[in-house]
Amino acid sequence: MPATNTQPNTLHERSSHVLTMPWYANYVLLMLTLCYVVNVVDRSQVLAASVQAIKAEFGASDFQMGMLSGLPFALFYSLMGIPIAAWADRSSRRNVLVLAVATWSGMTALFGTAVNFTMLFLTRIGTAIGEAGGSPPSHSLISDYFPKVRRGTAFAIYALAVPVGTSIGAAIGGWGNQNLGWRNTFIAIGLPGIVLALIVFLTVKEPPRGMSDGTAGRSVAQKTPGMMEVLKFLWQRASFRHLSLACALHSVVWYASGAFNNAFLQRSHGMNVAEAGYWISILAAIAGIGTFLGGYLSDRLSARTNDRRWYMWVPGVATLICVPFQFLAYLSPNLAVTLPSFVGLMLMAAVFFGPSFAMTQALATLRMRSVATSLLLFIQTLIGNGLGPSVTGLISDWLTPSFQVDSLRYSLVIIGVVNFWAAIHYMVGARSLKSDLELTERFASAQ
Repeated sequence: MPATNTQPNTLHERSSHVLTMPWYANYVLLMLTLCYVVNVVDRSQVLAASVQAIKAEFGASDFQMGMLSGLPFALFYSLMGIPIAAWADRSSRRNVLVLAVATWSGMTALFGTAVNFTMLFLTRIGTAIGEAGGSPPSHSLISDYFPKVRRGTAFAIYALAVPVGTSIGAAIGGWGNQNLGWRNTFIAIGLPGIVLALIVFLTVKEPPRGMSDGTAGRSVAQKTPGMMEVLKFLWQRASFRHLSLACALHSVVWYASGAFNNAFLQRSHGMNVAEAGYWISILAAIAGIGTFLGGYLSDRLSARTNDRRWYMWVPGVATLICVPFQFLAYLSPNLAVTLPSFVGLMLMAAVFFGPSFAMTQALATLRMRSVATSLLLFIQTLIGNGLGPSVTGLISDWLTPSFQVDSLRYSLVIIGVVNFWAAIHYMVGARSLKSDLELTERFASAQ
């Protein structure tokens, strides 16, 4: 008898077959992660390395620089994220991502041409609007390309973009400020993102929703819920509320450190901008280990014990451990103590990304995933990025008459105590996680 041909024959069949191949899922994850790397580089690290130079050129205070690092980005990133995510849940997530990458990259380049503080402010708003469309569609795509048992690790790999982007941004920002000037540095890092957007458009395919859950056929017929319906659905789950607040409070410290660590090393330890940038680059790369371990350990411990509360316990414990490392890193006058303490701090601080992203997707249904991510990022960014840098800068200004150059040191210590509060929310949220996940699964199966 002739052998049966099991290979896909038509163009549509071949395209659908590629979507289910493990290598292609890994390729998509790589491209989404690269977009996030560009996002992180453009968002904050080059700006952090440029704080001293911009402050000197425009005669700005620490509070103004904290506002520039946080408030315009946080407000527009948060406010625009939810409607853009709702658009992604109704249309091609790939196309929304492509437009977002091109927008934030172009605005980053324009930031380098600013002639006054107002233009700096406005281009940061443009960057924020673009970046609001980055993570929500990416999270939804990852959830369709990877099954539940691998999502924690997949999201941890995606979240590696934060330490990798921080490392690249700190190194380029330090070197660029020293050798090219802050303006040329922003132009140089903005333009490659436009090329990346084109590559994503040409090579990343939009998968059927629910593909990795085995519900792709049913999801096509599902009506996409309204934005307010999604917000109500998620906010009724206590575990999601506590998860969001935990991420937001931890991000107050995360964004404050990201905005001012370069300036701290310059002021309190006498480094120049390039030296500080290189050290932050190394420390951020080390943080990548913590990012990966957060997702990997959550997946492994959850599977081994059949208890998904580990997705809350792992980041909760890590966030608590951050506090003593923060005290050592910022209070010690000795770099031999400060730098090793930063290693421990960065490892623990980066653990939360993978498990937090994975649980946000798990608590949402198929047609809610982009909005679920945007809601988490809305709370996280509005509180974390909106308050962290600006409040830290304000505290530093208040302390300057008493502590002079070391005012920033003590400001970063004070803001670090917020991690105690964040850890409490992770632990409390774990108590209702099981029942909330069961509710979501029953709701999804009933549709």
